[in-house]
Parts: sequence; C-alpha cells; structure tokens
Amino acid sequence: MELKVLGCSGGIGRGHGTTSFLINETILIDAGSGVSELPLEEMARIRHIFLTHSHLDHIHCIPLLVDSIFDAIEEPIQIHAQPDTIRALEKHLFNGVIWPDFTRLPHPERPVMRFMPMEPGQPVIVDDMTFEMFPVNHLVPTVGYRVDGPNGAFAF
Repeated sequence: MELKVLGCSGGIGRGHGTTSFLINETILIDAGSGVSELPLEEMARIRHIFLTHSHLDHIHCIPLLVDSIFDAIEEPIQIHAQPDTIRALEKHLFNGVIWPDFTRLPHPERPVMRFMPMEPGQPVIVDDMTFEMFPVNHLVPTVGYRVDGPNGAFAF
C-alpha cells in the first residue's frame, strides 16, 4: 500500500494543503486542497473518495476535481460517506446553485460521481484493501477510517 499525504493542515498557503491522503494513486481519504497539486492525469486515476465529514477543509477539492476530469473518466468516482455527510453535500454544495449536481451529469444514467452511503462498522473492500469507518467526536457527524491491506494497516 502506497500512502501519500497531499495535505494535513487546517488552512492553505504555499506548502500547506488541507486534509487529503492518496492511496495507491486511485483512492482518497478526504479531498482537501492538497488534491489540487496533482497533475490532471493523476486526478483522472482517482476512483474512490472516502470522506470523514462535511467540513470544507475535507471536501474542498471534490467539485473542481470532478469538473476537471469530467471528460477523462469512464466510470463515476465513488464518494463513500455517512448519510449525514452525503445529505450535507447534496443540500449545500452539489445543489445546482453552488455547484452542478454531478450525480446527474452528464446524464442521470451515466453520472461523473456517485454517492455511496456507508456506516461505521460496515467494511468496504476496494482493490485489495478493506476500509472501515469508526465514529469520532467532532462538531458534525464524523468518522475515522481503518485501512487494512496486504502489506499493513493504518488508521486516520
């Protein structure tokens, strides 16, 4: 398992990106501003995003990431998150006012992203890794993740 820290800061500025971890070039845990430092061809490899919660420093790059690679991907990016986080994104971000609803574009039957509800204790297997949420205390519903792979494990 290859883990690359794209950002782990609470704010932005040269050399400081907000929370985002890239795993094996195709999976993100959170999508903070650090994602914007990736070249477009690397962005287009991302297939899954596991979100901890709905705060802006953890979701910042999802709208522009999806817009930037819109025509370069064949399958939708899967956004794994708690139902509360998904509802917040649908209501406040991907609502057609702040940003287009990419779960319906370019066509409802062929969207560029798809929300995948997930609950703590419910493992999700991606490639050869198991992602499992666990609840944490924060201002909004929030989780951490334990990631188990053939070469080790980590938690965030």
